[in-house]
Amino acid sequence: MLLHFFKMNGAGNDFIVIDNRDLSISLDAETIEALCDRNRGIGADGLLSVEPARKGADFRFRYYNADGGEAEMCGNGARCFGRFTAHLLKEVPDRVTFETMAGTLAAEMIGDDVRIAMSEPKDLKLAMGPTLPGLDAPLHFINTGVPHVVAFVPGGQAFEELDVYTHGSAIRNHQAFAPAGTNANFATVLAPGHLEIRTYERGVEDETLACGTGMVACALIHHLLAGAPSPIQVDVAGGDTLEIGFEKTGEHTFKNVTLTGPADFVFEGEIDI
Repeated sequence: MLLHFFKMNGAGNDFIVIDNRDLSISLDAETIEALCDRNRGIGADGLLSVEPARKGADFRFRYYNADGGEAEMCGNGARCFGRFTAHLLKEVPDRVTFETMAGTLAAEMIGDDVRIAMSEPKDLKLAMGPTLPGLDAPLHFINTGVPHVVAFVPGGQAFEELDVYTHGSAIRNHQAFAPAGTNANFATVLAPGHLEIRTYERGVEDETLACGTGMVACALIHHLLAGAPSPIQVDVAGGDTLEIGFEKTGEHTFKNVTLTGPADFVFEGEIDI
């Protein structure tokens, strides 16, 4: 069977995208993992499948990590999904909506960028622990569609040399976040309201060039710890700077959370599966 696909990237976070509106494509976890393999497959951090909506939105969003497991949401993937689905429609709209496991989201086209209206964050826990050997930083937790731990660490060369894989893997697999595990983000403050982050992604099981929900997590925690106002700028390892907007509704609650940044087509192709 030949699978027709598109390759897209959002701030360096790359995805395989398939149009499955007729539900004719059925991919198991093993096949998705093989497609995402960077040596023997197409290569990607995950796979996005466009399916028909069930609850009145324009589309249904399905996201699978590189290990083949389905995840609730992906911020960079959502921006790519929004750009892709806008081009599927006969008249390209300024806004599309899609249903995810984390709720119905909206994507707004803003020139070359896409702004995603994110789901409301939940389960915030500041300085929750645990402590990790070699990482002298409190761990904060928030779910921004998927679970994220945020640790603020020194900048400069120390940040560049930080062992994201070792610390990220330890956090991701720590019993405090069992059984589902968590993503792990390491952030440094460049200036008030401007962060640089590095992320270890659950499902990819390694550092990635960007993570949209991780950017949102870091920005909201930065606001709570330092009072930085919306919007907050976030630099990612892929080289892009993205913008997180929000409104605070209570001591630890937010609404109208948005993520704005690039979503680009890379190439289109077919692969035998």
